[in-house]
Amino acid sequence: MKVAFAQSAAISVDAALRSQAIAIAFSKNEKEDFELEGPARLVSAIEEHFELNLLDELTFFSPTGKAGELFEIPVSDTDSLTERIFLVGLGDKGLNSIRLAASAIGRKVRGKSTKVFCACVNEVTELKAFTISLSLGSYLWNQKTDKETLFPEFFIATEDQSQLDDVVVIAKAICTARDLVHTPANIKNPAWLSEQALSMGKEFGFNVKVLAGKELALFGGLRAVGNSSPKPGPRFVELSYVPRSAKKAVGALTHVVLVGKGITFDTGGVSLKRPYDTMTAMKSDMAGAAALLATVSVLAQLQPRVRVTALMMCAENALSGTSQRPSDVITHFGGTTVEVINTDAEGRLVLADGLAYADKNLDPDYLVDIATLTGAATLGLGRQYAAMYTRDQLLAKSLGKIGAESGDKVWHMPLIDEYQDSLRSDIADYNHTADKEKYSAGSVTAALFLEKFAGSRRWVHLDIAGTARSEVDAGENPKGGTGFGVRLLTDWIMSL
Repeated sequence: MKVAFAQSAAISVDAALRSQAIAIAFSKNEKEDFELEGPARLVSAIEEHFELNLLDELTFFSPTGKAGELFEIPVSDTDSLTERIFLVGLGDKGLNSIRLAASAIGRKVRGKSTKVFCACVNEVTELKAFTISLSLGSYLWNQKTDKETLFPEFFIATEDQSQLDDVVVIAKAICTARDLVHTPANIKNPAWLSEQALSMGKEFGFNVKVLAGKELALFGGLRAVGNSSPKPGPRFVELSYVPRSAKKAVGALTHVVLVGKGITFDTGGVSLKRPYDTMTAMKSDMAGAAALLATVSVLAQLQPRVRVTALMMCAENALSGTSQRPSDVITHFGGTTVEVINTDAEGRLVLADGLAYADKNLDPDYLVDIATLTGAATLGLGRQYAAMYTRDQLLAKSLGKIGAESGDKVWHMPLIDEYQDSLRSDIADYNHTADKEKYSAGSVTAALFLEKFAGSRRWVHLDIAGTARSEVDAGENPKGGTGFGVRLLTDWIMSL
């Protein structure tokens, strides 16, 4: 992980002058005039110290004021380390614009050992969005050995220096999820992923149980997919968080169960992916499980009074002599039989086992699955919104609002009952990929399939195929894993 995590700093010129760069935000007011943002008295003091009028300096660049627009002013001062001032546009000053501004600063100094003092926003919600995006914009991951990778240090001007502590925990967790996604599949197999969970459980204080081999006898979907790569084979990883203050009254707590797709590499199996170069990104097919692991690590540190169990359904979908075949019939956890039509639709098979296990054994108040499941979700919503499926309108509204505020945006999609007949099978309880020529809506029919295994629970399916991986290096995200879901799930669970 090559990324800086912000620290709180006093609202003082002395604190600012200990940094090589100072970042100050600007925006347009209703009269179309530019004005400076951030703690007003600090900004004024910085101008006075450097004998600068920042608005006058800004006019030299002919700014538009759009979010993320960044200008650099060199300064010379023998009494401080400061070499430059960044002026960054806040656009409409909404949370999305604040995130763009913060990530622009992070990108400006990414890979450099620069100390940056940020005096850009004031409110707590603004500080949270700004601080997280600042770290995400500076994120780097590589395995190059030719040179040392440097990273910046960030300091955030704030009245209450403790208010960023929880925010930094979340930022670190998102970057941990990104690290897991970026790790190549020759390193990251199901056994390795379960070892990461065990290590993080020990570090942060949550329980981890791992099942493998004969212990997975009842998990027909997980075995059907994972036995294509028998060394090391699939893993079922159960993470359990209970707040330290409530271990004697666990039954009184709201219980959230999360189920994540953890396909460490996806060739498509016998239904081999075409064109072949689409496989390059398939090390990211475990992004759902990575988001769960990172989220539980946050909860263990922030200690909300909610009980959380997370199920990581880990397997590799390989092409081998032990791969499942189209026309196979498998028996999922709980006894439901499914006819396999396309082995490249493996994610729903492992999730179905996890959902059925949760429904039968864990008695959740909320049941949420998250997965890079269908290309259809990306076709419908692009890469800015995850597809959210649930019949619970109040829950959908809550998650939609939290997604917009956190930056992990979701869009409520319909569970269309007229499409149910596409899951019929002549030889099993269901087929698992539906008739594409009949309805086309691959993301919808995948959700309808998963719903069969969720019982009567308050269930939500998050299809993050579009949002879990960025195809471009821009904004908060590098090209590759984004860590999508950590902010959404953390903020939602913290609100329960």
